[in-house]
Amino acid sequence: MQHGKATFFVGIGGSGMMPLAMILAGRGARVSGSDRSLDGGRLAAKFDWLRSRGVGLFPQDGSGVQSAEQVVVASAAIEPTVPDMVRAAELGCTRMSRAELLASLFNASSLPIGVAGTSGKSTVTGMIGWILHACGRDPTVMNGAVMKNFAGPDAPFASALVGAGDAFVSEVDESDGSIANYWPRIAVLNNVSLDHKSLEELRLLFGAFAGKAATTVVNVGDAESAALAAGLDRGRTLTFAVEADADLMARNLAPEAFAIGFDLVHGETVRRVRLQVPGRHNVANALAAIGAATAARVSLADACTAVEGFTGLRRRFELVGTAGGVSVIDDFGHNPDKIAATLDTLHAFPGRLLLLFQPHGYGPLKVMRRELVAMFATKLGREDLLVLPDPVYQGGTVSREVTSADIVTDVAATGAQALHIPGREAAAAHLVAQARPGDRIVVMGARDDTLSQLAEDMVARLGT
Repeated sequence: MQHGKATFFVGIGGSGMMPLAMILAGRGARVSGSDRSLDGGRLAAKFDWLRSRGVGLFPQDGSGVQSAEQVVVASAAIEPTVPDMVRAAELGCTRMSRAELLASLFNASSLPIGVAGTSGKSTVTGMIGWILHACGRDPTVMNGAVMKNFAGPDAPFASALVGAGDAFVSEVDESDGSIANYWPRIAVLNNVSLDHKSLEELRLLFGAFAGKAATTVVNVGDAESAALAAGLDRGRTLTFAVEADADLMARNLAPEAFAIGFDLVHGETVRRVRLQVPGRHNVANALAAIGAATAARVSLADACTAVEGFTGLRRRFELVGTAGGVSVIDDFGHNPDKIAATLDTLHAFPGRLLLLFQPHGYGPLKVMRRELVAMFATKLGREDLLVLPDPVYQGGTVSREVTSADIVTDVAATGAQALHIPGREAAAAHLVAQARPGDRIVVMGARDDTLSQLAEDMVARLGT
């Protein structure tokens, strides 16, 4: 794609769209866009920052699509009846999906490094990006979350990094099947579990992706990923696992409340590593990142040293604040594996858990219903409380076959404490009212950046 081409993003504030827009802008493209959140007066700071970066913002009423010369980019969530899309069709604009544009940039790079898997993609992408940056490789990074290492007053929404080096590091999404469009030199497969698609579909998608790479870094501690690894060329495969046999192994884990240490074992080499992010799952993420970095010709010693400096991502087990003896944590957990990993990390330390889980759509609830209920039944402690508001909804046509109320009914039938409180604000207020010193409140969910503000508001209420 020509960097100087005018590009209009429909839904520019989205977690997958904004970093892509910033990469194009950083490479000289003329970027503009629209967003429902902008029209609704939500997330003002984000849109103010985009304006400060020279991005033109328009209402989502078609007014920003002004010329047939514009390329109009939209995510799969944007319906053809949205005025911007109607106007683009009238003018005959070239239209691309978000995934098509990202794949074109990714595939055109000299060293495309793709991170796939149901869980951990954003964290592994951030870790690889930080390792390469710290080692002077000046990578381009496309992430779905703000990377704290690169965030600051001038870059408060640093979900992308534009570098001059050979590496283009990106998480690769399987939810819409677009993973098939990517051709990685180095592929990372973190895990395979139910989320947006059936396991049969996921096995085909992830297997094809892994088979394209010159080097595939695979988590053989995950049963599904291990089964896929068995079908790959061993000479082009680098395996990793936590407390199991692999090329890169983690042993002797030492959990802390917001960190974790472990021994990295590679052949006869043993190195002690301490991460600034907690949980067994982040040890697996670090092994994946170290494996990808070594495949990109970074020494193991340098990769280990660099990953210790990784400070995490926003909304990934992020401590928002503590008030009245109650800590509030903001987390992206939205599928059974992600939520289970967070609960396991928290249950390693004392304190009741008060969970607000906002499902990220009615479709995912239908797909994951059985697995979500089984996970909550297993992972919730006797004193823990789960509250589900209604799923996030930001417009468009949607089938509501399975609701939050259905999930709560199923979970409560297992003996766990679960409530359906339709309104999110009311759900948050209920948890604040229930909280007592020593509790941990966890705000969980995806596709809704305003959850972070909700978590901050809860800290403020606890303080009063």
